This record gives sequence, structure tokens and C-alpha cells, in this order.
Amino acid sequence: MERFRNTGQPDWDWWGKLWPTPGATLRDLGIGAGRSVAEVGCGSGYFALPAARIVEPAPVYAVDLDAALLDELESLAERQAIENVVPVRGDARDLTDLLPERVDALVVANTFHGVDDRSGFVEEAFEAVEPGGRLIVVNWHDRPREATTVGNESRGPPTDLRMGPEETEGAVSRAAPFELNGRVDLPPYHYALVFER
Repeated sequence: MERFRNTGQPDWDWWGKLWPTPGATLRDLGIGAGRSVAEVGCGSGYFALPAARIVEPAPVYAVDLDAALLDELESLAERQAIENVVPVRGDARDLTDLLPERVDALVVANTFHGVDDRSGFVEEAFEAVEPGGRLIVVNWHDRPREATTVGNESRGPPTDLRMGPEETEGAVSRAAPFELNGRVDLPPYHYALVFER
């Protein structure tokens, strides 16, 4: 199993500079109480853990290839007394085999640009989401990498991997019958597209 391209896990301080309130960001994207969630490429849980607090007691399936990151997520969940995060180790291109049930929301944060077979992934995502559920894609704006700095360093994916909102929308809508339900600007460097199944 190979990782999606350029999807390493930054540290929490780095994330905190971009999203100081991840729970508020998730609420802005439509994550609500009692709704099940899966996060693809969850890393150590920067979004999965606050999502679990929001949707409790519904489950949050935290999907990643990296067992060490999932171990860290489990440890953090235990320390924070979060009981509804379910770590799932595996390749997100096999979502329907990995998840025990369809979810109300599937979050793909900062990884869609690196997916090699986007059509195949979106088809899997469509089958993994409940009818009426949402696919939420958070992406870096299509700007030169040297223009997206965090802590005085250029950060984010290489310029050639970045996708503007229109390109992301096209990649999703060509692959499955998701309908675009909204676009959310996430300053300073990101946007999110919310699709409905």
C-alpha cells in the first residue's frame, strides 16, 4: 500500500496555526450532533478528535495507513476520554471494505490532491456515504507553494499538485453523482467543497 502523494502528517503546532479551532471549522462544514463521520487520512486525529466530541455518541471512523499515527490517536482519545473514535487502518481507496457501515459525512482533508486514482476513490466515497449524506473535501488553494507560508516556511503540497475549487468539483462530479451543496472559504490557504449524495 502506498500513501497518497505528498500527504505526510505535520505536527499539531503547525495545524494549530492554520486551524486554531478545528471543531468550529467542522461545524462550519456541516458536521453535527449524532451524525456518523469517517475521516480519510486522519493522521493523529487533529480533526477526528474534535469531530468525535461534536457527533457523540455517533462514531467517527478514523482511517489511515500509518499504524503509529493511529496508535497516537488512540492514546490521545484515551487521555481526553473520547470513546467514539474508531481507528481504521487501511487504504482509503478501499473504503467500502474498511468501514463497517455507511456514514453521514466523509471528510477528506488535505489529501485529495495526492490521490492517484481520483475517480476510483470518489466512487468508493459515494458508496461509503449514506443517501443524503455528505462528502467534504478540504483542499489547498491553487497558489504557488512559496506563497503559502506557515511559521515563515513554505508549506503544503508542491504547486503542481494543487487543485482549485473548479478542478476539485470537476473531479468529484465526473466520478459519481454527488451534487455540490456549498463552498466554504477557510483562510488563509484552504477551501472546502461540500457535496451531497
